[in-house]
Amino acid sequence: MAEPDRPSIARMIDFWLGGEHHFPVDVAAARAFEEAHGPGALIFRSLREFLGRAVRSIADAGVDSFLVFGAGVPTRGNVHEVVPEATVLYTDVDPVTIRLGQRILAGSDRAGYGFGDATDIGTIDPAQLHRFVPGWGRRPVGVVFLGLAAFLDDETLSRTLDELYVAVAPGSFLAVDFDGEELAGYPQALALLGPAFRMRPPAAFGPLLGCWEPTADGVVPVARWRPDGEPAAVPDACYGVVATKPAS
Repeated sequence: MAEPDRPSIARMIDFWLGGEHHFPVDVAAARAFEEAHGPGALIFRSLREFLGRAVRSIADAGVDSFLVFGAGVPTRGNVHEVVPEATVLYTDVDPVTIRLGQRILAGSDRAGYGFGDATDIGTIDPAQLHRFVPGWGRRPVGVVFLGLAAFLDDETLSRTLDELYVAVAPGSFLAVDFDGEELAGYPQALALLGPAFRMRPPAAFGPLLGCWEPTADGVVPVARWRPDGEPAAVPDACYGVVATKPAS
């Protein structure tokens, strides 16, 4: 695979998680972010741990297929590694990350990777959706929507989550995160994330969920969502929630 000339947050996260699927340009960007912010690696590790706990809770509720948007690199505790008994379709819009994911999952019959724009469900290959998320629209599924809300304006985010709510069957779950305002104190780090990056006050998160109903855990800093023991000591930069489309 040709080395990209621009960093990817997905591959930066792989670097922070101790993975092997990143390039020098990603390492340089990750280190620049660390110099500007400090605990970047700790925050993204905490977010990946939240992903694991959230996905496991959804599987424990009886869901056995997942659709993942903005999937990044499918290793280091990503969905199919946490719930190997489930089928998983990873999607992304970055062609380099998609090719990397397809190469990693080439030998799997339970996880696939393809193009998918979270703001337009119709961009997902129907054949892949049928194979890895069987019964889409008829059987409960888990939708993973992490790392995306910060790059969507309120109108687009609300519309997207509403469309997903309509598309999935009753009994489905959504795992989503939001970025709080912690990075406001680190303008250099904020600049590295680009002008599209959006921070929101915690009070704004709930209304953006639309019809999705949060579990009793609510919207909380990711380290405090059903922690395994004492919550990790990380800044409250990311907030997470698992929400449901109640069964009829």
